Amino acid sequence: MRIIGGSAAGLILKVPPGYDVRPTPDLVRQAIFNSFGERVVRARVLELFGGSGALSLECLSRGAAHATCVELSRRHARFIELNFVATGLPKSSFRLRQQDVFTALAQLVEENAAFDLILADPPFGEKNLGRRSTSLSQKLLDNEHLLNLVASEGLLVLGHTHRDRISIPKPWRQVKEMRHGDSMMEFLQLARNENNP
Repeated sequence: MRIIGGSAAGLILKVPPGYDVRPTPDLVRQAIFNSFGERVVRARVLELFGGSGALSLECLSRGAAHATCVELSRRHARFIELNFVATGLPKSSFRLRQQDVFTALAQLVEENAAFDLILADPPFGEKNLGRRSTSLSQKLLDNEHLLNLVASEGLLVLGHTHRDRISIPKPWRQVKEMRHGDSMMEFLQLARNENNP
């Protein structure tokens, strides 16, 4: 896995051995960032369930103003730190929070934080045909704090597996959907925003 574009393009990212981390594949990240275009430049970015930090570091490489990455595992957080140092980007452009995502969301709201891009590709949920999803992706969509962190015209990109049929509650609205194998990426905005990515 590597950074695809920008100032750190080609950098190989370190990930913990084993199956604890499911990095967003290069092809999926390429498609996501092709969709962003210039949106990422000078953006304030929040990455949830960071894993390797690939999404937030890709944003910084492509000109984002600042990225905050949230990852619970100390082991994974150490790899994210190593990956950020390897980019050579300014320390002031990146913040790593080693904590539970939902705790972080509440605290970020208290800090009056706002983000132009929120990226989350959490661990996949189970097949849920005939019942409402209980996956982390669904819990994010249902979280009231997340709503308060989206800047004007901000965009949420949320990953889930095709077998996990998530429900998109108001005021979220889908503006785009991408599929790669079993991986789905939903591009969502709040109903108050009329601009598409």
